[in-house]
Amino acid sequence: MSNNQRPSDEITKGFRRAPARAMLRAVGLTDEDFSKPQMAVATSWNQVTPCNYHLDKLAVEAQKGVRDAGAVALIFNTIAVSDGIAMGHEGMRASLVSRENIADAYELVMHAERFDGAVTIAGCDKSLPGMLMGMARLNLPGCFLYGGTIMPGKFRGKDVNIQDVFEAVGAVARGTMSETDLLELEKEACPGAGSCGGMFTANTMATIGEAIGMAPIGSSSAPATHARRLEWSQKAGHIAVQAVEQELTPRRIMTKQAFENAIMAVNAGGGSTNAVLHLLAIAHECGVDLTLDDFNRLAARTPHIADLKPGGQYVMADLDKVGGIPVILKELLDAGHLHGDALTVTGQTMAEALADAPNADGTIVHPFSNPVHSDGGLLVLRGTAAPEGGVVKVASTGIREFRGPARVFSGEEAAMDAVVEGRITDGDVIVIRDEGPIGGPGMREMLGVTGAVMGAGLGETVALITDGRFSGATRGFCIGHVCPESVEGGPIGLMEEGDIININVAELRLDLEVDEAVLEERRKKYQRPTPKYTRGALHKYAKLVGPASSGAVLD
Repeated sequence: MSNNQRPSDEITKGFRRAPARAMLRAVGLTDEDFSKPQMAVATSWNQVTPCNYHLDKLAVEAQKGVRDAGAVALIFNTIAVSDGIAMGHEGMRASLVSRENIADAYELVMHAERFDGAVTIAGCDKSLPGMLMGMARLNLPGCFLYGGTIMPGKFRGKDVNIQDVFEAVGAVARGTMSETDLLELEKEACPGAGSCGGMFTANTMATIGEAIGMAPIGSSSAPATHARRLEWSQKAGHIAVQAVEQELTPRRIMTKQAFENAIMAVNAGGGSTNAVLHLLAIAHECGVDLTLDDFNRLAARTPHIADLKPGGQYVMADLDKVGGIPVILKELLDAGHLHGDALTVTGQTMAEALADAPNADGTIVHPFSNPVHSDGGLLVLRGTAAPEGGVVKVASTGIREFRGPARVFSGEEAAMDAVVEGRITDGDVIVIRDEGPIGGPGMREMLGVTGAVMGAGLGETVALITDGRFSGATRGFCIGHVCPESVEGGPIGLMEEGDIININVAELRLDLEVDEAVLEERRKKYQRPTPKYTRGALHKYAKLVGPASSGAVLD
């Protein structure tokens, strides 16, 4: 794409494009503007969730940055849903589906309006990977920017966040907390704009944005309400125009080395299990060969060094005070793990961009010589219960082995009832099936259940496996994305109450201790559940989606 061969030439040059120019004049463009690069500022702004609530202001600043750099910028929005609000009911089935819609919306607007490049600004769990997927798919130059984290709330002198509210629900159900106290906590946990505060999914994907090279190094950790967010938005506008001028496209940046950098950063930071799903999906859009085996290979050499919630003590706003995500990346680089020659969106290499990054502070980010955990944050287990894999976040638990009887539930609600009614006891393995990409459909997150387990005091005494997903705020011994899912013939669909399940993290095993002959008899009797939706977006998704082991993509 050279200066005289931009996509925007198709709407700005020649007498045949007079109708297009007439429309653009109506939104403020002038004769002078038609000779400049035509840039989009794509955001997931809405008032539905605090994660996105402020993105309209950031978009305006990015637009100013683009104009200051000598180009034209027009703003458009995609959808976004709030996982925190959708959690624990039917609405969560739409969450993962929204990732595909966001990527599609970005593609369609960019393609139709013939933009030359973009600044993409995202604030919540699915909008971050959705934007990166869209950028990879179209391969038009651009700069990715995170909207920023929420500040902690205060409850009786203690920092709190949305994770505490979910876990308090379990405490109320068990009688260890009053509903009055829960209401007080509810009112204080989310004090304003920004994404959930710990190293949950949004902050994990923000970490990936920097580590994979698409977000400027140092741009992600400032809280949503901090003035630096506005400054970074203007800088992103400059960087995006520069990327167009240099023909620095997303696929030049998001190489296999860049994905390896991202995986190592997620492990070092103790990031969300959703990172596995989203990185596989982004890699698919890039044409990069990324598999579940890559995650185990890189976890084996990457210790967990950031003491961040949900398993640790601190939140993203605390990490920002000691230097932000570059501190984690610098530790990886200095240890010889990070690919320092990988390109970033500014045109610098990763090593060049990290040259002035601070060293680990020793408390929030530990040095490699004294990690929080010696093993990586995320691991993929396989075995007779999960032939095609299941993902566990070992950074959120001290458990490495577990063997116990299955407590089998079809769907999240039945399992939630069992937890809050006290029917789950120490040593149980909670099995939640029929929640996969197809069977759900939509692969619901399970923060309601896992939060209730923690609040009930069972976090270190029970295990949970599912073909659904977990929130980034989930902690405890939980294994998700179990493949094949139940409705696709996976062993999780054949489990019965009392079957023994054996989990061994050191051996990367997840096994069902039932003879194959018995399973074969059960397989003959298995009846696939009736689809929950027979029309609309969720129906189309169930018909098209692939397995979690390859990113749950619609291709």
